[in-house]
Amino acid sequence: MAPRPLRLTSRRSPRKLFLILPLILVPICVIGIFNHGLKITYFFRPLWDKAPPPFRHLPHYYAENVSMDHLCRLHGWSLRSEPRRVFDAIIFSNELDLLEIRWRELNPYVTKFVILEANTTFTSIPKPLLFAANRDRFSFAEGKIIHSVFRGRTSSLGSHEDPFVLESEQRRAMNGLLRRAGISNGDLLIMSDTDEIPSLHTVKLLQWCEGVPPVLHLELRNYMYSFEFPVDYSSWRATVNIYNPWTFYRHSRATDLILSDAGWHCSFCFRHLRDFVFKMTAYSHADRVRHKEFLNYARIQKLICQGDDLFDMLPEEYSFRELIKKMGSIPQSASAVHLPAYLIENAEKYKFLLPGGCLRSSE
Repeated sequence: MAPRPLRLTSRRSPRKLFLILPLILVPICVIGIFNHGLKITYFFRPLWDKAPPPFRHLPHYYAENVSMDHLCRLHGWSLRSEPRRVFDAIIFSNELDLLEIRWRELNPYVTKFVILEANTTFTSIPKPLLFAANRDRFSFAEGKIIHSVFRGRTSSLGSHEDPFVLESEQRRAMNGLLRRAGISNGDLLIMSDTDEIPSLHTVKLLQWCEGVPPVLHLELRNYMYSFEFPVDYSSWRATVNIYNPWTFYRHSRATDLILSDAGWHCSFCFRHLRDFVFKMTAYSHADRVRHKEFLNYARIQKLICQGDDLFDMLPEEYSFRELIKKMGSIPQSASAVHLPAYLIENAEKYKFLLPGGCLRSSE
């Protein structure tokens, strides 16, 4: 009788495998969530978050040498007998180059530049008063500047104050500064961050036309790192308001109306690598710096030139279609057309903001 073949497996093997698998998979999952938790969260955002109601876009008409009366009528408005006064109000951090481009762009039609600067960041880190230290750079607008310092507070060791609370406090402080600047009913008030720049012809249109809605968001062309990396037209937080006693400074949705193609939003558009590090640790989303190496100069420089995300995050989108479409590097553009005039007039000074100028100073 032939001997039975040896059995190479045991009945206990599947049970052992069942016990071993969790010991392997659980640490892998924990490490994956720790390293890529935000990516996972944003990838599944279309499942857990709902898009806000869409804006109602107002067509925007403009061409050189077309009369203001004609442009007003194209928008369904009429020409005023005299222009409104314009107040441009911003909370300033460290964007000196963009501030100069902004004020040079808007200077012909702005009555007062109202600027609030804090001595701490939104994350309670002490910061120098950069505008005050560089005020001579803006002497071209000196007679129009209303500047004030917001005395922030630093967090004690181990405490963590919500940066959005500190941001809101600064925006509320702007209301008092605007009143001290002399704003009155019927004036045009621009509410936007320093890097959200309305175009000159947009401001002139809203200044001269009667019938402009009392609150209107501005659709801005969205750029990252420089005007070499156009992202989309998703920037909407900038607003213009016909001022009244109930107007409050804000940076959130205030109406369903938005004026199409009204300017530029250049995010993280800095000359020096140290400024990237400062903003990454200072603004309200500083929690996105999950690893110390995120602040490495060489890493930041590489990502800037590639058009990749500094925080290793996925796009913030509400549909899988849009999310997948925007994944990966931002395509580079060779166009420097329809940008702020002062930027083009001083292209050598601001070459880091133009096509081919992705290298930043490490000084």
